[in-house]
Amino acid sequence: MSVNENLPIARLGQRQSLRESVTESLRAAIISGGLKEGALYSAPTLGAALGVSATPVREAMMDLAHEGLVEALKNKGFRITRMTQQELAEIIQIRLLIEPPIVGELAGRIPAEGYPQLRVLADRILAAAKDGDLSEFLAADREFHAEILRYSGNGRLVELATSLRTSTRLYGIKALSDSNRLVPSAREHHEILDLLEDGDSAAAEELMRRHISHARGLWATGEENTP
Repeated sequence: MSVNENLPIARLGQRQSLRESVTESLRAAIISGGLKEGALYSAPTLGAALGVSATPVREAMMDLAHEGLVEALKNKGFRITRMTQQELAEIIQIRLLIEPPIVGELAGRIPAEGYPQLRVLADRILAAAKDGDLSEFLAADREFHAEILRYSGNGRLVELATSLRTSTRLYGIKALSDSNRLVPSAREHHEILDLLEDGDSAAAEELMRRHISHARGLWATGEENTP
């Protein structure tokens, strides 16, 4: 299937380099389902939707191919890879095994000077949720969680958790954004920081567990499911 018009991709701002901006916009469109699984897209078509040339789109799509989000087809374009519900469940299961316990262990251990940067990221997430900017929301969310996990001192853990987060599909997130229901989830990032700063290990771990579970319930479908 080839899709060539009316693509639901946000046009680019000026916060990042062009390649980074294109990559974030396309990644958000894939994760949220704006670019459809199994569909074939050409770089010129995507570039026209973004308001850029085909070159940065090709570069961005090659980056996303390394993440497993797209497949490059010679002389044809890029196909959005599929993710089954079973694959999504497996990703969330792995994340639940590794992220909440680490976050719990970090309660009271993150140095005071680390919190201003983390709160800036949490502010960005909340502002993006209020503005309906999914590209910024997903980028800031990814950076926020990676930054927290870096305090574990385990680089492989950060890389694995970020990779799993990036590959997750969240097809309910646009509907939540459009109906202003994404904001409560966004506020959880501030709540996580409050618990970490207070040294409440058990509560931080439990909130992190609920937060990740949105990816197979609220963010995935638009409906909250029991983990």
